[in-house]
Amino acid sequence: MSDNNKTSTPNGYLIVIEGIDGTGKSTQATMIAEALRENKHEVIQSFEPTNGPWGKKLRDSATTGRLSIQDELSYFVNDRREHVEQVIEPTMARGGIVVLDRYYFSTMAYQGARGIDTTTIRKENESFAPKPDLLIVLDLDVDTALQRIGVRDGEANEFEKRESLNFCRELFLSLRQQDGAHIIDANTSIKEVQEKLMALVQKELSV
Repeated sequence: MSDNNKTSTPNGYLIVIEGIDGTGKSTQATMIAEALRENKHEVIQSFEPTNGPWGKKLRDSATTGRLSIQDELSYFVNDRREHVEQVIEPTMARGGIVVLDRYYFSTMAYQGARGIDTTTIRKENESFAPKPDLLIVLDLDVDTALQRIGVRDGEANEFEKRESLNFCRELFLSLRQQDGAHIIDANTSIKEVQEKLMALVQKELSV
């Protein structure tokens, strides 16, 4: 995975954690970043959408009303382009490690669930965004995910949310074959998941 799009960032590492809502990505990303810092590595922990201008527009849409499909995709791409240029590539160029909670695979999943061709999304993003050196998918069944994020049976958007999460989960699981993603069961405890992730980090990246 690390051979592609790495000519300008030969010494850095990009660790990406993906998965449907409720899998604990943010918690695990923080724990990985802290463990790597304790081992004296330069680590930038980040997430998408970012807190930049495009990311803010995406976050605001959660309360002001969801954007059109094309606008939403465009905002994600613009936000990621800035993220790559301002954070990811500079960190990797100086040999640092980026630990990222969500990346363009999430765009493929969630905007793909809205009807946009996932291959098109991938092609556009991979034209400028470096591929991860280590791609981890935290996997959780949809029923458990819905319980964790607080969507209850009978709520108006429960069916729509379930259908969307099913689509996203299947796409994330497909990354094992397409991208060599490591699939980790997120039904276990935070500590157990963390131990598995750190074992992967140490083995795959030799850090």
